[in-house]
Amino acid sequence: MSSKLSGRRKFLRDSAALVGLAAGVAPSADAQMSHSEAPPKDSKDNKDLIAYGERSHYVKSVRIPVTERMSPDEFGMTFHVLSPLQDSVGIITATSLHYVATHRGSYVPDINPAEHRLMIHGMVDRPLVFTVDELKRLPYVTRTHFLECSGNRAKPTHKTVQQTHGMTSCCEWTGVPLSLLLKEAGVQSGASFVVAEGDETVKGATSLPLAKVMDDCLVCYGQNGEPVRPQHGFPLRLIVPGYEGIHNVKYLRRIKVVDQHYMTYNDYGHLAADSRVAALTRQVGPKSVITFPSGEQKLPGPGFYEITGLAWSGSGAVRSVDLSLDGGQTWTPAELRSPAYPMAHTRFGFHWTWDGKECVIMSRCTDELGTVQPTRAEIAKYWNVPNDKDLQIKGLDNSVFGWRVAGDGSIHNGLA
Repeated sequence: MSSKLSGRRKFLRDSAALVGLAAGVAPSADAQMSHSEAPPKDSKDNKDLIAYGERSHYVKSVRIPVTERMSPDEFGMTFHVLSPLQDSVGIITATSLHYVATHRGSYVPDINPAEHRLMIHGMVDRPLVFTVDELKRLPYVTRTHFLECSGNRAKPTHKTVQQTHGMTSCCEWTGVPLSLLLKEAGVQSGASFVVAEGDETVKGATSLPLAKVMDDCLVCYGQNGEPVRPQHGFPLRLIVPGYEGIHNVKYLRRIKVVDQHYMTYNDYGHLAADSRVAALTRQVGPKSVITFPSGEQKLPGPGFYEITGLAWSGSGAVRSVDLSLDGGQTWTPAELRSPAYPMAHTRFGFHWTWDGKECVIMSRCTDELGTVQPTRAEIAKYWNVPNDKDLQIKGLDNSVFGWRVAGDGSIHNGLA
């Protein structure tokens, strides 16, 4: 028994030393003790800790605002707030770190759920009005889905993955299938679209194909195990899995069943006359990004590292992710480190021993339909653009993105 125990201790000791060497750090016993002996919070804070709790004060992950794009309206509000993907683990985005898109000329609505109503009308046999409590009495589902803004596109000026890809997040959503409500209302023959409207100063509204709505859309009151937060649509938010974020209407109050696509405020800038561009909008294509190592992080030296990142697709589940260590010349399969749910972020990992030489690392996603995430060169060829450096991507941007690892271990935008 003693020999087995000593062997186990030796393994743990050697493993810890190896990890410390690869990371370029070897915390001393004093340093380790200093963390455990951090002074406790004053007892006066116990009431707040019991009521809701808080994260460790050692954790500094925060959202940041988009600074390069002005507000689209006269209110001059922050246009978008970016999720810190570089600090993410797993696939679920903490609600407080979920990206936020502009509220289109209004402050975050302060809605009393007891007074809020959802109306189903238009081309239906029985117009219905639901309170939030009535919706909570109906059969519900819980699903994991990502949201992504169409503005989530990397630029050479971006420094971090929070700036290049921070307008996507993934949560566990709970609510009533919209199909259940529409079946109760009785959709009439000839209906082909619905118009969903939210309660905002400039009304957030969108037109959606009836087939999509009847397939998988949700009227959600829950997000990550608690009520949807005000920034994300409290008390009701429409979730349209796989569609760009603007279709996922916040503060949902009305669903009108109609016989054609209706122009709404949200359609501005999201419709295209060119059918080739239109085909690349609305539904998010297969996409991925490496979150470690990523921009403004630094590898302390040659050695073993675990490359990790996120992959997703609006067409279904992620089937596989490939990694390139030479700027896209060759590709090697990565490992999926989380369940691959339909229209959800999927975590991938890749064992990598860095030799200390400069290189460009990339990830490439393939979804369950077999659609492969395109490189910028492939997109440029499709649009007959001679140089992909001059490429202005039309539609949603799901191009392969690379990080340049410099010889000193610093990580930089591969487009720069």
